[in-house]
Amino acid sequence: MLSDAHRAIVKSTVPLLESGGEALTTHFYKMLMRDYPQVIPYFNKAHQGSGDQQRALANGVLMYARHIDQLEQLGGLVSTIVNKHVALQILPEHYPMVGDCLLRAIREVLGAEIATDQVIEAWSAAYQQLAGILIGAEEGIYAAREIADGGWRGMRKFVVVRRVEESDEITSFYFAPEDGKAILSYLPGQYIGLRVDVDGEEMRRQYSLSAAPNSKMYRISVKREPNGKVSNYLHDRMTVGKTIDLMPPSGEFTLTASDKPLVLISGGVGITPMLAMLDAALPTGRPVVFIHAARHGGVHAFGKKIADLAQAHPQLQHYFCYEQPREQDPAPHATGYIDRDKLGNWLPASMDVDAYFVGPKSFMKAVKRHLQDLGVPAAQSRYEFFGPASSLD
Repeated sequence: MLSDAHRAIVKSTVPLLESGGEALTTHFYKMLMRDYPQVIPYFNKAHQGSGDQQRALANGVLMYARHIDQLEQLGGLVSTIVNKHVALQILPEHYPMVGDCLLRAIREVLGAEIATDQVIEAWSAAYQQLAGILIGAEEGIYAAREIADGGWRGMRKFVVVRRVEESDEITSFYFAPEDGKAILSYLPGQYIGLRVDVDGEEMRRQYSLSAAPNSKMYRISVKREPNGKVSNYLHDRMTVGKTIDLMPPSGEFTLTASDKPLVLISGGVGITPMLAMLDAALPTGRPVVFIHAARHGGVHAFGKKIADLAQAHPQLQHYFCYEQPREQDPAPHATGYIDRDKLGNWLPASMDVDAYFVGPKSFMKAVKRHLQDLGVPAAQSRYEFFGPASSLD
């Protein structure tokens, strides 16, 4: 049980985590993959190679240590972790493996003189507390989705009933349940987890649902990444008629009902959750500004769909910006990068809007700064990472 003495010891390690947290988590991941290979399918090797996974975990561990006596100060961090875990079907039996490697990494990286038996005991108690919180929250979601209309727990077989090439890089996949029964609804902006076998290796990934909810099928729209094993597998082998294991929809980056003008800003494949939000918002009559950035017209997915929607819905204004347009591309509304001036010209005169934005991290950092400079309230500016990163600060 976590005592006041344990909390004090954990908080005393904050300076060490601030300076060496990433080295600790890098060692932790190597140990976890080596000693518990059964967890490998739950991790994206590309994120491991880039260091994003290690930095995200280091930030999470640091935040937990800082606020261990005031967990409410963690804000949405716990909810984000829970939703990611649920989408991948993290289970209670996985937590002891993680705990074992985390404690050993603390001892081995910090050394026995710093990571004394008392420090390890305190961190063990702290980890047990955090694991209990996450396991309880995750089980609550698993149970609720199992009994919901069209719901299920764990894996469910779906069939590819359609696939559409949306651009040179992005293909949409439509999945219908193999059993022909109803499917669980979801909120615009949520994602779904899938499990595939790539040359004998199990892998799990999460992809945004790119269409408004319906009772018959799910749609994801996947960018082919140069070194992405799963994305290339889907593009090359996931043909109509193939089956795939899906997990129930999850995620907390969702469209909130409001009368305020809605601003949807995306870069590249970040357009996918925005499509579901747009499909859900238009029937309400709510004013919408849809802004998309792409390298050029060849990789601009759903451009015609958005233009057609704007023709049918006068309350929709749309703008697209090409970084390096080609001669054969339609004339974009702007070229280069989306900046403060462009957004200022395209957004409503009043900055009392609900803004959602998704794209590469550098893109989102810039958009966040520009929206802040233009006067969009921080609480009305929302974003989500596709990968493991957790902050734009």
